[in-house]
Amino acid sequence: MSGSVLFDAPGPKARRRILILNIIGALGFIALIVWVVSVLADYGQLAPEKWTSFTQSSTWQNYLLPGLINTFKSAAIAIFTSLAFGMIFGMGRLAHNKIINGISSVVVEFFRAVPVLLMMIFFWIFFGRMGIVPQGDAPFVAVVLALTLYNGSVVAELVRSGVHGLPKGQREAGIAIGLTRGQSLRFVEVPQALVAMMPALLGQFVVILKDSALGAIINYNELLFSSRLVGTGNANVFQALLVAAVIFILINFALTSLAQWVSTRVARRRARADATDEGPGEAPGPPQTMGTTATV
Repeated sequence: MSGSVLFDAPGPKARRRILILNIIGALGFIALIVWVVSVLADYGQLAPEKWTSFTQSSTWQNYLLPGLINTFKSAAIAIFTSLAFGMIFGMGRLAHNKIINGISSVVVEFFRAVPVLLMMIFFWIFFGRMGIVPQGDAPFVAVVLALTLYNGSVVAELVRSGVHGLPKGQREAGIAIGLTRGQSLRFVEVPQALVAMMPALLGQFVVILKDSALGAIINYNELLFSSRLVGTGNANVFQALLVAAVIFILINFALTSLAQWVSTRVARRRARADATDEGPGEAPGPPQTMGTTATV
């Protein structure tokens, strides 16, 4: 049955009202864009000289591309460390041992509650003053560590909820073939939960990439920081930030499209697996009696 079980399909009048509202909304959005462009033109923000610096190769070679590389570097490392952190503490939250479970729960809930920017600033000041890492590397380490702790806690919660969302028969089947509860968790339940939560994981990777821009606050030379340098040097801060925003939008759109594609593939694979498991088999025949005939 197609359609929602909670809402009835809209009738002709409802569809007509929805169409009218969509047209009004689209016209309002277009009018807003036209107004913003006209205001920018009145203030000279669309003048060609404001944009010429972004047509020069030196701007991209010395500022934007190195900043983009640093963004990718911090995000890639944070993605890897977040997965490791999330798997360790996610398994800890699923442990039967109350001490391990309690410590893991406190760690995950604490770092999920602390804002990422606050952690970046704290680690930047801490590493800078304590001299644990070189002064020039303190912003990078602070960005990666903050992204790891926050997003790793989110991944840990995804692991826990993903395992709890599996049918109980998965664990019972693992125990039935001789696995312990821990082995069933590691070899049966968590791998299936990872497949189920893959779209959510990819969505979290988008969050990591976007949050890496917060490193500009602590002078980490990523894309946003480099764009601000370009804008300050050429008196076109608005244009520089707009170019950085467009780059972030394109990258995040690509990652979001990848997440949607993976989600569609996972859903189709599940549908095929369910169809295979519930496919037509031999129809059960009528019950047969033992022997040939009954004697009276």
